[in-house]
Amino acid sequence: MNIGIIGATGKAGHLILMEALERGHNVTAIVRNPSKLQHNVPVLEQDIFHLTRDDLSTFDVVVNAFGSAPDEEQPHIESGRILSDALQGTNTRLFVVGGAASLYVDDNKTTQLIDTPDFPDEIKPMAGGQVKNLNALQNAENLSWTFLSPAVEFDSEGKRTGTYQKGKDHIITNSEGNSYVSYADYAIAVLDEIENKEHINERFTVIGER
Repeated sequence: MNIGIIGATGKAGHLILMEALERGHNVTAIVRNPSKLQHNVPVLEQDIFHLTRDDLSTFDVVVNAFGSAPDEEQPHIESGRILSDALQGTNTRLFVVGGAASLYVDDNKTTQLIDTPDFPDEIKPMAGGQVKNLNALQNAENLSWTFLSPAVEFDSEGKRTGTYQKGKDHIITNSEGNSYVSYADYAIAVLDEIENKEHINERFTVIGER
């Protein structure tokens, strides 16, 4: 499969790139600074805000692992709009490395994690941008997409256990009662979904064990 990874030099993007390579996929790193790449792969040197349909429509899947500053809401909203516009009406699937803020904490889906009292104020703008990005995807037409929310605790240093559990729109917990997943196990879930296509045009979430 031909996969483009936006933000392939970031913590999540790097592990997703490694997982894709290990599975034999053709991977292109879509990055602003190729010098940060740790693997010899084809590169599309471009800022996410300048990507076009011509840049992206040759891929089977485009993974958006773009990260913004915690105090900025607009970058996730704007980049989401640009990617959706570029891929609408194409055969390219958009896969978004999302956040946990949009997960629901109640059965009736009235309260999202971002709306709870203990949600950190310092990351609320960025998280809010991802919530709005998901909302826009859910209302998009003629677009193939998937949005994967990690657990509440998303551990960049966590081990690769090779296993995970899936949920849909609610926070779920592991055997220890924690909403936790490592970046490495998250990357496995990303590639499993890209290959198996079980969550087309919907959001899902994953948790793992420590």
